[in-house]
Amino acid sequence: MADSFSGILIFALLVTFILMGTIIRARFKALGKTLIPASLIGGIIGFILVNSNLTLGYTSEDFTVFTFHFFTLSFMSLVLTGKETQQSKAPVFLGGSWLALIWVISLGMQAILGLGVIQAYNLSADVPLSEFLGIMVTHGFTQGPGQAIALGDLWQNQYGISHAMDFGLIYASIGFIMAFIFGIPIARWAIRKQLHSNSLVNLSEDFEKGLFPEGEGPISGRQITQPANVDSLVFHLGILGFAYLLTDQWLLHTQVLVADTGFENIFSHNLFFFHGLIICVILRSLIDRFGYGQYIDNETQKRITGSSVDLMVAATLISIQFSVLLEFIVPISLVCIVITLATALLCFGFASRLQSLGIERGLTTFGCCCGSTGSGLLLLRILDPNLTTPIAKELAFFNIAILFLSFHILVFMAPILPAISLIWIALIYIATMVIAAVLLILLNRRIRS
Repeated sequence: MADSFSGILIFALLVTFILMGTIIRARFKALGKTLIPASLIGGIIGFILVNSNLTLGYTSEDFTVFTFHFFTLSFMSLVLTGKETQQSKAPVFLGGSWLALIWVISLGMQAILGLGVIQAYNLSADVPLSEFLGIMVTHGFTQGPGQAIALGDLWQNQYGISHAMDFGLIYASIGFIMAFIFGIPIARWAIRKQLHSNSLVNLSEDFEKGLFPEGEGPISGRQITQPANVDSLVFHLGILGFAYLLTDQWLLHTQVLVADTGFENIFSHNLFFFHGLIICVILRSLIDRFGYGQYIDNETQKRITGSSVDLMVAATLISIQFSVLLEFIVPISLVCIVITLATALLCFGFASRLQSLGIERGLTTFGCCCGSTGSGLLLLRILDPNLTTPIAKELAFFNIAILFLSFHILVFMAPILPAISLIWIALIYIATMVIAAVLLILLNRRIRS
């Protein structure tokens, strides 16, 4: 039986690191004032301990699989969450489209800037790097760890791009850190200036500490099932698990049909995230269509999403291989600094033109473009802890909209990018950015009106 404990013990380590982060933030007031999430603190602790060989023999690679799957689960759970009764369709559609267009611009912008930084670095480097290691930054920052790992694995094994997966994972990890280094002070400033819409959120001692006083925490979640039958949380996890199984079977059967057609990469398990989202959209639509939407509690589903995000953030940081980071610290640092500054200007520049929820949308999309929807949600939770604004639901629409707005890049180009000429890559990415920017300007006028 001893051999069966490996995966469980790695998960136990992961949640223990987050527990340590929670306790440390609550214990040290100076750290609490930074509003750094416990998952980020725990991830940094785990990174230090793992790379110091102080984690029962487990290595950074052992946590990579958790990064991939919790990334996917957080997206799928978010899509399974139903529409709040008090929210109208228009704000969700308009706000979600705004977030999606910013993301599409960021997707192209980061790739072009990353390419340019690596080309500039190669001018004076003793050992030049592949330009695709610069382009990879957009899949680590804008898409997140799951896609960075998936695409990095494809590029590395099928196109010989050395260290592609390591670079992708490091970019994703640094993206999370950059999101919070820049995002948290902005969120704190917005709360102090009362620029956010949730008036109940303030910089109280308990808010900074990260724990509710005894008996004052809100009740979250509604029991859907009779406890004598099955626990409600297990019931909700069952729906998510069923969606995961459907996605797996869809891919397995489709892979047989597309064998030797050139579309194998599109239907590989590396793109599980994309197919999982579609499956969850269809599943949620069918549940609502047949009148069973009442049996999914949104608050419970949000807790599953939030938990997946916390686990993903911690696992991503722990998965970094220190030796690779140290070897390529100069080009990685240059790329990440340029990308972070450009992304901040993009997100907060357009957000400043919105008349309502501008700071929330700007902060959320900045987080999404520096890590994943998970980091966007974490930053949003600082300004809107209970997700009472429509932005959480806008993110659900956003996750579907970006698939269609950037379908040609995500599905057709990204898996085979190293086989495409750099000139064509630049032209297509720049054209995508320009079209998205024009649509965003038009949408800004619609939102203001």
